[in-house]
Amino acid sequence: MNEYLGAFAGKNRKIGIVVAKFNELVTQKLLAGAQQTLLQAGVNAADLLVIWVPGAFELPRVVRLLSESQRVAGIIALGAVVRGETSHYDYVCSETASGLAAVSLHGPVPVMFGVLTTDNLEQALNRAGGKAGNKGSECALGVLEMINLQEKLQQ
Repeated sequence: MNEYLGAFAGKNRKIGIVVAKFNELVTQKLLAGAQQTLLQAGVNAADLLVIWVPGAFELPRVVRLLSESQRVAGIIALGAVVRGETSHYDYVCSETASGLAAVSLHGPVPVMFGVLTTDNLEQALNRAGGKAGNKGSECALGVLEMINLQEKLQQ
């Protein structure tokens, strides 16, 4: 039986992080968690490329452009969508998830979905370094694992 597992090795890895500015109180914390985890895994700070976009809805386009640029081995998309009083939340969440999934599935590099979709700001903050952990940090480990696994499967 053959079994493949990805490793969390960050040495000589170039990682893109695309971050939504909307709900920046939350996304700054997600970014900090991702950066800290990547550095601890051996990624050189000079090999991190951080790109800010206006909001979560804009993430898929910039992630696609970065993926196609071949400047990075993997991408982390970070955002926070907090439910409001209108259906806007549903559209943003749905289209952001669909767009990022399409880039991850059809693009040349792995894309990690680090977009929080919560009912309130407290839930978002809990997932951005509070009592529920840090989704940015989780995505950092995930992208390293996927890069390594992709390389193994392409050999």
